[in-house]
Amino acid sequence: MIANLELYRAFYWTAKEQNLSRAAERLYITQPSVSHAIKQLETELAVTLFHRGAKGVRLSEEGQLLFSQVEQAFQFIESGERQIAEFNNLMRGELRLGSSDSLCKYFLLPSLGRFCNDYPQIRLDLVHGTTPEIIQNVKEGRIDFGIVRLPIEDSTLKILETITVQDCFVAGPRYFHLAGQAMSLIELTSNPLILFSKNSSSRRFIQEFAQAHGITMEPEIELASVDLLIEFAKAGLGISFVTKQFVQSELESGKLVEIKLKEQIPERKIGIALLKNRRLSAAAQMFFQQYLHVELS
Repeated sequence: MIANLELYRAFYWTAKEQNLSRAAERLYITQPSVSHAIKQLETELAVTLFHRGAKGVRLSEEGQLLFSQVEQAFQFIESGERQIAEFNNLMRGELRLGSSDSLCKYFLLPSLGRFCNDYPQIRLDLVHGTTPEIIQNVKEGRIDFGIVRLPIEDSTLKILETITVQDCFVAGPRYFHLAGQAMSLIELTSNPLILFSKNSSSRRFIQEFAQAHGITMEPEIELASVDLLIEFAKAGLGISFVTKQFVQSELESGKLVEIKLKEQIPERKIGIALLKNRRLSAAAQMFFQQYLHVELS
């Protein structure tokens, strides 16, 4: 039979202090409560744990045997409590998250850089993948949260919205002549298109947008990286579909131009996906609130 942990706690501090009054002070209870706990433990174990004397108490032989084991157990408990305190104070811990390469570079990296500089003891575990892959990692518990492109429909997830982005088509000097006036989607598809690979949310988004206008959009080139989409467009290999905020410097420098459409491409949001009712680590909560400026409520 396992006695109540509080009985062992009374035994532990009485053995450490060798005095019932000082043990009571440690436990923030009265001396009679300590005495009662010791007697109850002795009754349950059917042994005498302490010899009482005028100067205090001392362990019996049975008490010494029990204390050698209990002391180790309480040291483990105290060590665990210290480690939990370190986690809560961000003295140690882990930040486990996932995102696509493009969201990592253009959205996450500045915030991650500041966070890791402020809390160098926190280990960073970053998983790369498409939005569907990141969502699967979140649901399987491999990461605590993922940075994804919205919309996401999944009843098991909590979605927190962050920034709004605008997607667009861009091209290099070879296609600059198309930037003079807005063209229709059907006109656009007569040119070579460079799109993300089929399993990406951006590819699905633009194809569904085209289908809603009665147009089938098939690329000449499929790529898995936004950096390659940008470089292929600059090289004149076709017209790329990218997030406008991610190519702002190329547009401003004249290395790329936006190919405007008559049909308005809807804005999208970047979101954080995490499992519902999951308690986040102190590191994750701090990262959300102080570095991404997102409230968890």
